[in-house]
Amino acid sequence: MFQISQETKDDQWEVEFLYDLSFAPGREALSSYRLREDVAPVAQLCLVARDAGNSVAGAIRYWPIFIGDDNAAALLLGPVAVHPTHQGEGLGALLIQKSLEIARDAGWARVILVGDAPYYARFGFQRATNLEFPPPTNPERLLFLELLPDGFENISGKIHKFLK
Repeated sequence: MFQISQETKDDQWEVEFLYDLSFAPGREALSSYRLREDVAPVAQLCLVARDAGNSVAGAIRYWPIFIGDDNAAALLLGPVAVHPTHQGEGLGALLIQKSLEIARDAGWARVILVGDAPYYARFGFQRATNLEFPPPTNPERLLFLELLPDGFENISGKIHKFLK
C-alpha cells in the first residue's frame, strides 16, 4: 500500500515534479500562489505518500493565511496531487482525511481551499459565500471547512497573506 509521512526537505524536488505533472503549466501564476510567496508551509500538515517502489505517489501541502480585518488565522489547503499511475485508488482522499485530522488535533479551527465543490463536499467542505479570495478566482470554487465547532463564526472578509 502507501507509506504516508511528513514531507521533508529531501522530498521537495519529487513533490514539485508531481505538482508540475499534475497541474497545467503556469500553475504558479494562480492567485493562491501569491498567498504562499515567502511564507513557509505548515510543515506538520505537508504529507507525502510513497508507493511500494518508494516513489512519491501523492502529496498535500497547507499554508497559513489570514481572513478579514481581524486577521483570523486559517489554513489554505493545497495543492494536493496524486501521480497519474495511482489515481482512482483513494490516495487523494486518504491524504486529505489524514491531514485534516492532524490539523484538527493541532488546534486549527478553519480551512479554506479553491477547488471542485462536488469532490470536496464529501470531506465536509461548503461554498464560502462570506469570504473573498484574491482575484482572479471563481467564487463558486472557494470552499471552507470548520475543523472546530464554530470555526467560522463571525469570520468573513478578504483572505490575505500570512504575515508574522
